[in-house]
Amino acid sequence: MPDAIFADPRLAPLYDTFDGDRDDLAPYLAIAGELGARTVADIGCGTGALAILLAAHGHTVTAVDPAEASVDIARTKDPGGAVTWIHGDASDLPAARADLAAMTGNVAQVFVTDELWSGTLTAIRAALRPGGWLVFEARRPGRRAWEDWAAARDPLVLDVPGVGRVARRLEVTDVSLPLVSFRFTYRFPDGSEVVSDSTLRFRDRDELDHGLTAHGFRTVDVRDAPDRPGMEFVFLARRDDG
Repeated sequence: MPDAIFADPRLAPLYDTFDGDRDDLAPYLAIAGELGARTVADIGCGTGALAILLAAHGHTVTAVDPAEASVDIARTKDPGGAVTWIHGDASDLPAARADLAAMTGNVAQVFVTDELWSGTLTAIRAALRPGGWLVFEARRPGRRAWEDWAAARDPLVLDVPGVGRVARRLEVTDVSLPLVSFRFTYRFPDGSEVVSDSTLRFRDRDELDHGLTAHGFRTVDVRDAPDRPGMEFVFLARRDDG
């Protein structure tokens, strides 16, 4: 079940405004070019920012997300149908077609159990061509990002097109490493509030590498995120076919 921030019909339209400029996506576009990827699977595509960026630069893109409200918004941004949009998860991707699978933002961390992460990696491998690539980011546990979140006491108030001024409050509700839970509360112009609870799993570099190896991938490189230096791992892993 996707978090309300992505799946609730009242919250999904707020996401792009509160997420701001997606400076984190340019490196993924550059990596797709670097790897010579023609076909890309965007896993956990949300409201479609990466998928549309890739398609605009000539890549053939299939984008999948379990939150139907987010996928519906993504489709409205793509009136020409340049992207194939799927309401589902990685197991719903066509088999052995993608040169590159990408997971941006916190997508790799929403799989909080070993079973969910294993199933996702298995499905991604099946969606890749032999020798295809998986690129994803994950927050470094040692950076302790949740402490920054907890320090943010004041609500963020923004003008959302078609909605008006919306206030968002962030509260860290539990830290039981490797799991961190937090809550966004959105207050609408009419005074109503909608809450979205989330939990992320913070895996260290060795755990991520071990999981990739166990599911038929070979880690080729682990980079820093250019837009958030020192805060994240960016894994480039290749489907290992022998």
